[in-house]
Amino acid sequence: DVQLVESGGGLVQPGGSLRLSCAASGFPFSDYAMSWVRQAPGKERYLVSTITSDGTTSYTDAVKGRFTISRDNAKSMLYLQMNSLQIEDTAVYFCVAFWGGRLNWGQGTQVTVS
Repeated sequence: DVQLVESGGGLVQPGGSLRLSCAASGFPFSDYAMSWVRQAPGKERYLVSTITSDGTTSYTDAVKGRFTISRDNAKSMLYLQMNSLQIEDTAVYFCVAFWGGRLNWGQGTQVTVS
């Protein structure tokens, strides 16, 4: 079974930084693109960033220049370095993999900027 376990969330002041991690297992991690998706209170889930199997990255405009996605294929780990955090970044952040014909989600980690 696919397992995605996020960690690293917490409470941070505006302008601060956090690093999210996602431990992946149950599928060939290095062969697949991975994404971070967030969901703010009362809003729909929103794609934040994606990294392909060869390391190509993309970001939504709202986080460009502030967030950095990366992966360690040897450890099956996905990361999101978040700098210059803003109140608007407050959300639950999910690690997502498209494998087995469907999206696979972690349980999420709460990020609160206040």
